[in-house]
Amino acid sequence: MQVEVDLQPELGLSVTEAARRAQIISATIATIAELGYRKASFARIKERAGLSSTRIIGYHFGTKAGLIQGVVTAVLGIKEKFLEERAAGTSDRVEMLRALIETEVAFLRDCPECVRVLREVAANASDPEGWAVSGALLEGFLVGKFERILRQGQREGAFGEFAPEIVARTIAHGIDGAAEAYAADPSLDLDTYAGELAALFERATAPRS
Repeated sequence: MQVEVDLQPELGLSVTEAARRAQIISATIATIAELGYRKASFARIKERAGLSSTRIIGYHFGTKAGLIQGVVTAVLGIKEKFLEERAAGTSDRVEMLRALIETEVAFLRDCPECVRVLREVAANASDPEGWAVSGALLEGFLVGKFERILRQGQREGAFGEFAPEIVARTIAHGIDGAAEAYAADPSLDLDTYAGELAALFERATAPRS
């Protein structure tokens, strides 16, 4: 299944340009998900996208770094929409924390291509031809989201006293652990896993009586 990408609203491109860029990014996502980052060459992406030449990729993205930037931005946009659709609708910080943890884990099951791409890009962040900031960006995307909820919840009295940046990073590591466990055993009950993980951090962040 190929991930659908829509770029026109974000980049203000013409319909033709947006469609071509989206086609290339979708093909790149599928190629990385299937073959891994290092085997996702312009030649393979060209074949998957049905392009006549790799020069078309260069025309739209310039370099590999430009293409990876486009891919990461698109995948994070897909993930953000997924999270908003499932974890929105409450202003209670405890419920928001639980919903975000459970939704992050659900994303592992429901969007496997996107998960594989993000993990592959992060694992190859040192690629000299890749997008240099990809590693830091991907880590900050997840940790920062949790840290903001924790800090706001502390200000409102919903959470106890702790270092939000440390707890946020620990939650992110817990989700990474779920990803590794699911990769090793696709029959893993992720709903139960997510519930246990959310309950664990709900207890850990609760105010001390």
